[in-house]
Amino acid sequence: MDFTPTEAQTEARDLAARIFGDLATHDRLNAAGTGSDPELWKALCAAGLVAAVEELGLLGLVLLLEEQGRTTAQVPYAASCVYGVLALTAHGSAEQRDRLLPAVEDGSVVVAGAFPAQAGVRASARGELTGTVPVVPWLRDATHVLVADEGRRLWLVPLGEGTGIEEVELTAPWSAGRLTLEGARAEPLGSGTDACTDVLATARTAFAGLQAGVCAGSLARTVAHTNSREQFGRPLATRQAVQLRAADAHMDTEAIRVTAYEAAWRRDAGLPYATHALTAAWWASEAGHRVVHTGQHLHGGAGADLDHPVHRHFLWGRQLDAYLGCGAEVLQEMGELIAHGE
Repeated sequence: MDFTPTEAQTEARDLAARIFGDLATHDRLNAAGTGSDPELWKALCAAGLVAAVEELGLLGLVLLLEEQGRTTAQVPYAASCVYGVLALTAHGSAEQRDRLLPAVEDGSVVVAGAFPAQAGVRASARGELTGTVPVVPWLRDATHVLVADEGRRLWLVPLGEGTGIEEVELTAPWSAGRLTLEGARAEPLGSGTDACTDVLATARTAFAGLQAGVCAGSLARTVAHTNSREQFGRPLATRQAVQLRAADAHMDTEAIRVTAYEAAWRRDAGLPYATHALTAAWWASEAGHRVVHTGQHLHGGAGADLDHPVHRHFLWGRQLDAYLGCGAEVLQEMGELIAHGE
């Protein structure tokens, strides 16, 4: 395996880092509240960083999401790239790709994902969906939502007639909503359950990459703080206990990153990657939880300030932990896949 970015992936990552760094500032994030930043979203789309994912693949997207995570930028980038660009590229018909991809890539269509698969959404023979999905991240920003029904078939639903959205507040400000479907018209995406399995694994890998960035951003703030903050005449960073906590956080962050890279590389190479995606999700959930707690703890009293930038990383890390799933549940699913030789 080779995780070395291509020239195109490197250029896209560097461009993303500049845009996120310039526009996802602490003041702008505070001004956005629990919503997204429309100007930042426009800038990303205008720079071609949504359209580029079609060619950069999942590994390229993971690199870009790391940059989003470092700044906790409030845009539906992960959702629309995973449930829109990559899902359509892999499982959409030629007609669907021609009709929808240009709009997704220029940002005029935003796709959220009702994942993991939610029981209770039923599809009629005419392609009408009925049911409720309690929480859909970035639903309030979306024009469409990708839904998995109780038979694990994928449906792309335009938000409008037959759909209802109720605002939901999450730990992180992800513009989430409760989705109600009452005979909503939908079009199938892919066939059978394979498409659902692939999109779910893609999402796990991508959001693990986002968590790697969140943890890296938290750790960078922690290193800067402990090097500048003095106690009893010495920087906090000179104390062994602080060094050990920071070193553990660094190793956890690298474990999240490398497992996400491996899963993404395998998908792009056309290799089986479902268990690798679960491995990345487990590390992102379990280790991510530890890293953001360490970041907040090593900031001392400042870490308890709800307005401090490191607290935003804490909220994102905990939300990603919840979104990717309980560690024990992920391990159980991984064990069942391995036992069945998948």
